[in-house]
Amino acid sequence: MRETKRCIIIDDEPAAHYVLANYIKQNPQLELVFQGYNGIEAMNYLRENSVDLMFLDINMPEISGMELLKILPTHPKTILTTAYSEFALESYDYGVIDYLLKPIYFPRFLKAIDRFFATESAKQKTEETVNSVSVKVDGYLMDIELDQLLYAQSFGNYVKLHTIKRTYLASITTTEFEKCLPEKSFMRIHKSYIVALDKIDATEKDFVVIKNERIPIGITYKRELTDRLKKLEL
Repeated sequence: MRETKRCIIIDDEPAAHYVLANYIKQNPQLELVFQGYNGIEAMNYLRENSVDLMFLDINMPEISGMELLKILPTHPKTILTTAYSEFALESYDYGVIDYLLKPIYFPRFLKAIDRFFATESAKQKTEETVNSVSVKVDGYLMDIELDQLLYAQSFGNYVKLHTIKRTYLASITTTEFEKCLPEKSFMRIHKSYIVALDKIDATEKDFVVIKNERIPIGITYKRELTDRLKKLEL
């Protein structure tokens, strides 16, 4: 049985909410936890809550769906819903899973949901097999054992990799390095920091502590970090 996934609808059209909410209710593996009507409501909710899947309209007032994806430092897996097809190609630059054209029919909706769960299964398999990451240090490729990695710190176009034994300066950006890490074990908690969740010794209001180092928590990451740490305690 698949794990239930939390999803939200962001669309300025009430009719679209009605259709999508009805489709979601017919899928027991999805839980609708929020419905917003503009990008501001979406940002406010995502700042405080962890979400697995977002159904996002493109053409909305003030902030469009595409602009929202550009603004958010991290965002849930996203399925775009729109009456227009001209943004389809651009949307995949932001990790969009699927692109549903309105009016949205139930069989097409189900196909998009299957695609979402397929990406989740692939992610889980990857996380189970990745034990190290290869990065370039001083011009040479080096394997960093992930069970030794404490946290990663942005340093311009480089990343400082703080491990249990020593620190390495790797020729890779933080965003590129984040993509190499299993999401289950690591999390970006600040625009400049990614931490190993199981290496956190303590949490404070605005910091986590790892090996006596206080690492800042960005405001947009606080809620997700709290949720992730609670899951690790279960």
